[in-house]
Amino acid sequence: MSTLQVDILNPKAGKLLKDLASLGLIEIKPMTEDGFLKALEKIRVKAKGNTPSLEEITAEVELVRSKRYAEKKG
Repeated sequence: MSTLQVDILNPKAGKLLKDLASLGLIEIKPMTEDGFLKALEKIRVKAKGNTPSLEEITAEVELVRSKRYAEKKG
């Protein structure tokens, strides 16, 4: 069994799906709120305006690498 999300663009498609369900070929369930997806969307909205530049990312990576190297050295 596979699960799909279908966005119905035309009311005729909705009727077809209901007909398939009445024949016992598919099962239609209402969407439930997924806490993970909700949290992910909140994070995406917050991060949208605060995206770091490539230079900022590179600087952070280099900082972490230098700290690791210093710890290994001693």
